[in-house]
Amino acid sequence: MQIVDYIKDTKGELTHVSWPTKRQAISYTIAVVIISIVTAFFLGFFDYIFSIGLSKLIS
Repeated sequence: MQIVDYIKDTKGELTHVSWPTKRQAISYTIAVVIISIVTAFFLGFFDYIFSIGLSKLIS
């Protein structure tokens, strides 16, 4: 019975959720992808710089 009650409660709570519109979901997705790519390049750049510096320090 606990699982059935959990599912009923979850379904009831989902009616209170303010779901984004299709346009909002698309714009948020694009923003996340762009921020992820920028972060990846940023971290990759510093990884490259630090690896060059470390290799020069060791050699």
